[in-house]
This record gives sequence, structure tokens and C-alpha cells, in this order.
Amino acid sequence: MRIGTRGTTMALAQTKEAIRQLRLAWPDEDFEAAVYKPLGDRDQVSKLERHGGKGGAFVAEIRAAMRDGRIEAAMHSLKDMPGDEETPGLVIAATLKREAFRDALVLRADIALSRFLDTRAEGLKIGTNSVRRAAYLRRLYPGAEIIHFRGAADTRIRKLDEGVPQKLPNGAETPPADALVVARAGLDRIGAADRAAYEFSIEEMLPAIGQGIVAIECPARAFDARKRLAVIDDQRARAAAAAEREILWILNGHCNSPIAGHASCDGDRMFLRAAVLAEDGSEIVEADAAGPAARPRELGREVAISLLEKGAKALIEKSRIAD
Repeated sequence: MRIGTRGTTMALAQTKEAIRQLRLAWPDEDFEAAVYKPLGDRDQVSKLERHGGKGGAFVAEIRAAMRDGRIEAAMHSLKDMPGDEETPGLVIAATLKREAFRDALVLRADIALSRFLDTRAEGLKIGTNSVRRAAYLRRLYPGAEIIHFRGAADTRIRKLDEGVPQKLPNGAETPPADALVVARAGLDRIGAADRAAYEFSIEEMLPAIGQGIVAIECPARAFDARKRLAVIDDQRARAAAAAEREILWILNGHCNSPIAGHASCDGDRMFLRAAVLAEDGSEIVEADAAGPAARPRELGREVAISLLEKGAKALIEKSRIAD
């Protein structure tokens, strides 16, 4: 089985782990990674919405290879997969066990953590490419400057350490960043866990939908592939993914919508919380609910409807206008 993946250090680490698990389960089968460099990795300057969001930037070309039969399955970070659209003919055949789901702060060597804890990052420049992280950062650190910062996780850290300016789509450059905010799971996957100077609680910064979950997609009619992939499927991660992605579906968000959500299970109960923010961080609507872990989509629908009743649609439409 050939599994398509991005060629970043983080994506290759994810794929290597999935193949390790598959080989343990199916020792007589062949599994290999097919490496792609999709548009979002080739263009590390433009904002992702120019390419149709993360789905267009990181997922579409690998899906095309799968539909053409060049590969039999595709590995994605779940948070990169659009949740507000149908994918006819494709299914998520496996979700790997959820890794660290929180966001982490990475500092340049000459910046002390006390600048964030004691002075609320006054005057500092914090890099991110996520509209969700940017919105939360503007709420947490109103005196900081949030700058557009693209690239794979290891590339972004190198740019941070070297004081490299970030190029902007209009040809201008940002000043060098003093800090970055990235997914903690990403740091773990590239062997840079020690760079996490601070890990945000979900009360401070609710994660992206699906953050920390790796999904393996394949054609719906590829029954042999689905059989093989099913053995590494983690049911708790699948349930959490279903609840969280139902929120995207109901809200009809888009690539520029600061939408956040996280589901957790305790026995047979699931707790789900979600939020929608204004891009500038000035407004936020939040909702949460608990219910049977066996019915995750119903719980996601309940939370999404609550968000809509509190005004989430207006915030999403504002971000659509700004897109």
C-alpha cells in the first residue's frame, strides 16, 4: 500500500508511525510512503486562503493522486482537512490516537518567558499563520504585534532563531519574530519538544478542530485498503473527530474563520467545547455540552447550534468579508 504524505519533517514522522503500526498488524504486506510537495509547501509566502485554505494548500493534490490511482491512501493532519464540504468517494479509514492537542509558545533565545507572563508581551512580535491563534493572541496580548509567519514547523523555528524576516504576499517583509505559537504536537513530531516555553490551556486558547489527530483517507470502494487501515483506528480519536468536525459542518465555516473546538471523553461520556472569534479578537462566542460518547455528531450539532444562537454566524460572515 502506497500512502501519500507531505514531505515536511512533521508529516513524514506521522507517516512513519502509521506505517510502523500497519506493518505490525500486517507483517506480510508492503507499506510505503509516497512523498508529495503540495502547493501550500511550494508557496510559503502567500496566505493560505489564496489557495483555498488548508484543504486546497495541503490536501487537494494528494487527494487527486489517490483518485487517479497513483496512491492507495493519504495521510493528513485532521485540522488541515476541510470539514465544511463533502468528499464524494472518499472516507477517513483510520484516525490515529490523539497526540498533544494544545498550542505552545516558542521563544527566540534572547526573549524571556517573563515578558509574556509578567508584561503580557508588550511590544513583542508573535508569529503565526493561523487566524484562530492570531485572534486568541490579540485577546491575550493586546500590546503585542501579531505577524503573518508561514512555513513548516522546523522552518519557522529556524527563521525565528536566525531573525529572518517573513516575506508577505505583497512583496514586503515583516520584522523578525520574537516568538511563535505552534501546535505542541508538531514540536513533538519534529523532535523539538524542548522548545515549548509555555503551553496554553484550553481556557486561554482553544485548539483547532481536529488538532493533534492524524487521519488516513482512502477511496470508499477500496475495501481491502479500508480493512488494513481499520486495525490502527483509534475509536476515541474517531469519536472526538466526529464531534468536532460536526461543528464545522453546521457552522459552514471557511478557511478564514477563527473556529476552535475540542472534545474529550471520560468513560462513556464526552465533553465538547467550541468557540468562534472575530479575527481581531474583539469578540468571542463560546458553547459547551456533554453527552454520550457513542453519539458524537449529535453532541457536535448541539454545540454548533448553541454557537449560532449566540451570534457565531455574524462573526463568520465578517471574516468571510475580510477574506
